[in-house]
Amino acid sequence: MSRDAPAPAPRRLTLHVLRSHAGEGGEPRFEAFQLDESEGMTLFIALNEIRATMDPSLQFDFVCRAGICGSCAMLINGKPGLACRTLTRDLSSEFTLAPLPVFEVIGDLSVNTGRWMRAMAERLETWIHEQGTPDLDAIEAPMEPALAEAIYEADRCIECGCCVAACGTAQMRADFIGAVGLNKIARFRLDPRDRRDDTDYYALVGDDGGIFGCMSLLGCHDVCPKGLSLRSQLAYLRRKMAAQGLR
Repeated sequence: MSRDAPAPAPRRLTLHVLRSHAGEGGEPRFEAFQLDESEGMTLFIALNEIRATMDPSLQFDFVCRAGICGSCAMLINGKPGLACRTLTRDLSSEFTLAPLPVFEVIGDLSVNTGRWMRAMAERLETWIHEQGTPDLDAIEAPMEPALAEAIYEADRCIECGCCVAACGTAQMRADFIGAVGLNKIARFRLDPRDRRDDTDYYALVGDDGGIFGCMSLLGCHDVCPKGLSLRSQLAYLRRKMAAQGLR
């Protein structure tokens, strides 16, 4: 190509965004926005450009912009994903964006994952249960590196809600805790500092609202933006809870 050849024109993107505002009534509707694609553009950048130059009322969430906080999760062409980690070049020039299902819609692409996650954490008591009063001056007991790595891997969950939004059971059962909750229980069961046993865990997740409600469709595993092996965690927890239930 000649040095004097003009740069190719940028792609013209059309974003069909599902608009709705809680408490204002009216049916949700798709609204189209058009803008030119820039090099390295993410959906986060595109949405910010729309809000800055076209419609300041557009609602969507973001905090870290680096795939760590999970705030910008949404349905991208019907599949849960993070806006900050989705490059527009990987999409067609025309695509749809919608809020995650299951969660309470605040407005447009913004949903209240925080309320759902807090209720889940309180229900499952997702903290280390120790016997007696912790000694803050005590030296922490050593842990095998492989076990520490397994616990760390489960702790990489960012509670974005993608796994819940992709879960068929969660869309049919309001009481289903989803892969995010089951992953947390698996994490605490691995942790030797937690004094609970399988009887305690079975009381929390040994029913259709927990591990036995999972239909093993594994949509959660397919869409996790952090690449967690949710399939393995669910299988591990199902084996342990089934053994406990048969006692």
